[in-house]
Amino acid sequence: MAYPFDPQADLHVHTLASGHAYSTIGEIALEAARRGLRLVAMTDHGPALPGAPHPYHFAALRFVPEELHGVRILRGVEANIVGPGVIDLEDDLCDRLDLVMAGFHEDTGFDGRGVEENTAALLALMERGRVRVISHPGSPLFPLDYSAVVRCAVRTGTALEINNSSFCVSRKGSRDNCREIARLAARHGAPLVLGSDAHIAQGVGVFDDALALCLQSGVAWEQIMNRTLESTLDFLGLRI
Repeated sequence: MAYPFDPQADLHVHTLASGHAYSTIGEIALEAARRGLRLVAMTDHGPALPGAPHPYHFAALRFVPEELHGVRILRGVEANIVGPGVIDLEDDLCDRLDLVMAGFHEDTGFDGRGVEENTAALLALMERGRVRVISHPGSPLFPLDYSAVVRCAVRTGTALEINNSSFCVSRKGSRDNCREIARLAARHGAPLVLGSDAHIAQGVGVFDDALALCLQSGVAWEQIMNRTLESTLDFLGLRI
């Protein structure tokens, strides 16, 4: 048994603007086209992360073409959760973007909290409805009540990311947490997104570990929101 093909969209990619990534938008789009992707979202870090771009960067994304090398380009952000229901990018800037995803990151003002406080902050954010994807919720640095998070994802239609980088490059110790999230998502029918979290062009569209884990956990193909160009745009409420 296998999924019919690899996801056609990568909703979690960083450019030079993040301060610790190493490719331009053009380089990423070219590599995405080479790999057969149909859509890539540029989701540089929100301004609270050290080295991240100024908030005006996200307003200036209007200069980025909607398509490069035959690949649909989304203008996005990976914002930082900085409080209960609060991220580090103002609503007026979020309104200009195609995709707002958010997650917990070190050194952004929310370190050292426990399961209860982390979960409460995340649930409040998901209930607001502005953020469409929660990035790498399996991070062991920010423990969560996964059952509560998955049930909220079902209720609010917020996708939880299975982050491929968490299996090999970042956030060591994430695998078991991601497996539990996928297992619960399969059981309850929660929407998921697979993300490369690429910080260099050659990593775009790499989902191998995340795909294998979802398959092993019984996640239905239809639960993966970025499986096709059409399903991705439909999930985000964007036009074809």
